[in-house]
Amino acid sequence: MSGHGEFDLIREFFTRPARDTNVVLGIGDDAALLAVPAGDVLAVTTDTLVAGRHFPEEAAAADIGWKSLAVNLSDLAAMGATARWVTLAITLPDNNEHFLREFSRGFFALADQENVRLVGGDTTRGPLAITVTAMGTLPAATAIRRDGARAGDDLYVSGTVGDAGLGLRLALDQWPDELAQATRDMALASLHRPHPRLALGTALRGVASAGLDVSDGVAQDLGHLLQASGVGAELELDALPMSTALQAIDPAFAVILALTSGDDYELLFTAPPAMRDAIAGLPVRCTRIGCITASPGLVLLRNGQPVDMPVAGYTHF
Repeated sequence: MSGHGEFDLIREFFTRPARDTNVVLGIGDDAALLAVPAGDVLAVTTDTLVAGRHFPEEAAAADIGWKSLAVNLSDLAAMGATARWVTLAITLPDNNEHFLREFSRGFFALADQENVRLVGGDTTRGPLAITVTAMGTLPAATAIRRDGARAGDDLYVSGTVGDAGLGLRLALDQWPDELAQATRDMALASLHRPHPRLALGTALRGVASAGLDVSDGVAQDLGHLLQASGVGAELELDALPMSTALQAIDPAFAVILALTSGDDYELLFTAPPAMRDAIAGLPVRCTRIGCITASPGLVLLRNGQPVDMPVAGYTHF
């Protein structure tokens, strides 16, 4: 531990050369000044990650840095926004330089990959917690909201779901069976290094009628969309897209993980049937898992028949 103060830490680990002409004034003043492109609106989202609640206490600092940014960029992806800027507030038990160096390495690895700029923030002493505010831009009329689903729409999810749930159980040493090392590595990477679907989000403008990201589990997040839109849904359990590794474990439990696990950060969205060809040509595989109904509530199906299953997802309190 060194005697570096707040401004020394910011300068050493979080100040980088400006490469965005829309950043009129970045880190180093009382507030950032940002120019929103003409014709666009600003999309803003904030998430806090707390040690022991949102990531294991022993998680690698670089993974914490990556994930703290990824979960916020995923929210922008869900809205169809182009990610542009972020602020970072980090609370640390002490000014551990190794932790900060590794944290910033993971944070900027994703920021550089997605062409996102850090424009401000804060550091303070206390229990480890990270708050990121992410900002993106998009034409207002193209925003993908939660309240646009209509009866007859198809229901889709991108990528695969459930791997992060397996990863969490492995990270917490709560998985009783032996798994191949490749399966363990894949599941833990899904948990610690999710990839926000930003390119898919912008491609869904004008295609999706409603959407959100899968942060608390497919079933729970779908419930938020259904409530906002005033509709219901039928979801075919056998259609849930799962990785080969997840399918190789107990099949019944694999479905529960795919339906209820948080931290997947895939996009869950609805679209009219007329958009099926457009969705087939998207940059990420999206699987039709059901349809929207006029009757409120979520009905789970297997082979077309209703089934009862536990659907509780992640809770924050």
